[in-house]
Amino acid sequence: MVWKKLGSRNFSSCPSGSIQWIWDVLGECAQDGWDEASVGLGLISILCFAASTFPQFIKAYKTGNMDQALSLWFLLGWIGGDSCNLIGSFLADQLPLQVGRYPGKTYTAVYYVLADLVMLTLYFYYKFRTRPSLLSAPINSVLLFLMGMACATPLLSAAGPVAAPREAFRGRALLSVESGSKPFTRQEVIGFVIGSISSVLYLLSRLPQIRTNFLRKSTQGISYSLFALVMLGNTLYGLSVLLKNPEEGQSEGSYLLHHLPWLVGSLGVLLLDTIISIQFLVYRRSTAASELEPLLPS
Repeated sequence: MVWKKLGSRNFSSCPSGSIQWIWDVLGECAQDGWDEASVGLGLISILCFAASTFPQFIKAYKTGNMDQALSLWFLLGWIGGDSCNLIGSFLADQLPLQVGRYPGKTYTAVYYVLADLVMLTLYFYYKFRTRPSLLSAPINSVLLFLMGMACATPLLSAAGPVAAPREAFRGRALLSVESGSKPFTRQEVIGFVIGSISSVLYLLSRLPQIRTNFLRKSTQGISYSLFALVMLGNTLYGLSVLLKNPEEGQSEGSYLLHHLPWLVGSLGVLLLDTIISIQFLVYRRSTAASELEPLLPS
């Protein structure tokens, strides 16, 4: 769902003191310091997620054993979570810094999926480089098809329905006891369900990687920066959601319920990534020793 400014809905309708560029870029009114902090943290979290895969690409090039270091189920769960998150955010009424509310974030979401596909392509490249298989051609065809579909997503979203403008904003009341509750629309229910599936995939994706590290007793071939940046991004994203002002007449509980799947996925993955961080510390000696050894000839 693409967020567009309609009718008389313009910056002049925002509360006094709102920041012009936030409206121009995001189509949202930053009515106070809480909203401004939410936008700032959300933008930084996007940068963290966008940059997280690059250290792993470099690590894969240096070590050449990405197919042994990373679990295939970890990669499949990750790309599945990103894909469901993209679809769910188109359908659910999520924050503007979450994908799907306006074209710029649509492209950001597509970038995440494309980065996942590149990582999956590298995995199969290193796997089939040492162990050729008849499956290599079909797998490459599927990956190219998925990349094409991901690139076409912004074009499909541009033709989608337009979101209705929001009502006036209210100040933040963290301890509010108001009974205001924003009901779920049918579209939001579908987005909520898909977002929940996305969170489950994110959480389940870490378990195979934790198991792979445990069985190898090493994290050699894995860039810790990948997980460090994702952890930082999830932390900042969770904070950005919690700092955002609810809509007019909406209680804190209703606001959190609407964003619950994404919050659970974000904070749950943060916990599991902490376990992986502990594995990096525990296995650091064996990892350092193995990285000093010459790579096996391909």
